[in-house]
Amino acid sequence: MELTVKDLEFGYHCFQVLKGINFSFSKGELVCVLGKNGAGKSTLFRCMLGLLKGYHGEILIDGTERRHFSERELAGRIAYIPQNHDTAFTFSVLDMVLMGTTASLPRFASPGQKEKERALNALKLLKIAGLKDRIFGQISGGEQQLVLIARAIAQEAKILVMDEPCSSLDYGNQIRVMEELRTLSEKGYLIVQSTHNPEHVFYFAHKALVMMEGKIAAFGEPDKILTKELLEGVYQVPIEIYEDFKSGKKVCMPGGR
Repeated sequence: MELTVKDLEFGYHCFQVLKGINFSFSKGELVCVLGKNGAGKSTLFRCMLGLLKGYHGEILIDGTERRHFSERELAGRIAYIPQNHDTAFTFSVLDMVLMGTTASLPRFASPGQKEKERALNALKLLKIAGLKDRIFGQISGGEQQLVLIARAIAQEAKILVMDEPCSSLDYGNQIRVMEELRTLSEKGYLIVQSTHNPEHVFYFAHKALVMMEGKIAAFGEPDKILTKELLEGVYQVPIEIYEDFKSGKKVCMPGGR
């Protein structure tokens, strides 16, 4: 599975948001997209997911332009996982994950035993099968995020797109979710997620893509491209980068203190 973007441009009315975006991601990678608010990250994701159609350039999934897929075909290849999912209904965890299987069903058809097994296998993959009978709205934020990832897995898409999946989670749940995402990438999934936390990138990502004003400022291995100068330019605050001697990973901290 490969996701390639060539000369992508997109604008709202007279305002240009994406300007000449080029990259290629492959299966087995966890890619983190960084950039301050308004840099174009969410617009890029919406173009990739088929939610914005009036773009110029190409978005290729395994060599085929995204425009050539039907909605059902696209859902079998790429899935979106939101930050959170408030619901007024008392759906069980299993019911929430079953929703991901409906993308492959005929119109008006209901999930059957085959789809239930897919949903259970997705929960097992993320080590949360014990939650299957719990009410989704009554489990923790970290558990909810894992359930939404399981729903995307039940959709049988191999590209998972996530917009700041850890933004509303406490530190422990952030680590838990990031560890599971890294494990999924090692199982052959392509994970593309936006984040404002450089440490998540240093510790878990295979690649980082940095956006500034609708353009790619840097793309590559985090240790090679995420410099003090680049991050200060992106976020407009003093930053220091240190190496943790125990883990060998880099740590990003506020500077100038």
